[in-house]
Amino acid sequence: MEAKKGEIASNKNPKKANLLDHHSIKHILDESVTEIVKSKGYPEDVRMSNIRLLIGTIIIIIALFAQFYNKKFPENRNFLIGCIILYPFSSTYIVFNGILQLIIYVKEKNAILFTYPPTGSFHTTGLVVTSKLPRFSDKYTLIIATADPESISAKPPVEFTKSVTQWFTKEGVLVEGLFWKEVEGLINKYAEETKKSK
Repeated sequence: MEAKKGEIASNKNPKKANLLDHHSIKHILDESVTEIVKSKGYPEDVRMSNIRLLIGTIIIIIALFAQFYNKKFPENRNFLIGCIILYPFSSTYIVFNGILQLIIYVKEKNAILFTYPPTGSFHTTGLVVTSKLPRFSDKYTLIIATADPESISAKPPVEFTKSVTQWFTKEGVLVEGLFWKEVEGLINKYAEETKKSK
């Protein structure tokens, strides 16, 4: 396993972040967490992203249709009458945008990754990996929880909160080996919680 990590790290360019931009730091860390969780055998669940993309596409189509209707006023009289009649129902743009925001607020929150259970696993749910890096703070919080907390196989979430300064050099390069150990340790802790609760 150590050799595999070394091969992965040596095959890639080092990940570099702007140390003055907390979004850049969080993005690099989240990207690395995603790679680590996937390498542990958890396939990514992209259903929620696909739903968001579909709703976003519908919103864009509605907006484009409203913006670029190809007739001017006297010629588009029937279209305008139709819009007036359908006004109570024509707020689909607002409705779809509201649905999209509701999904983000209720389901996703700070989630960076949804997964299916590993193949050959007896778990019925995957993982939800959540991260936080508050503005003007160096404390990065990573939380691993089950995707379905209502499930019989739901386990308590595990988390760590640590300073990002221990994972980056002065030049902003991520020391992947140290970060990999921390995240891998959290995944192993979650797996141990799974075994303890049986």
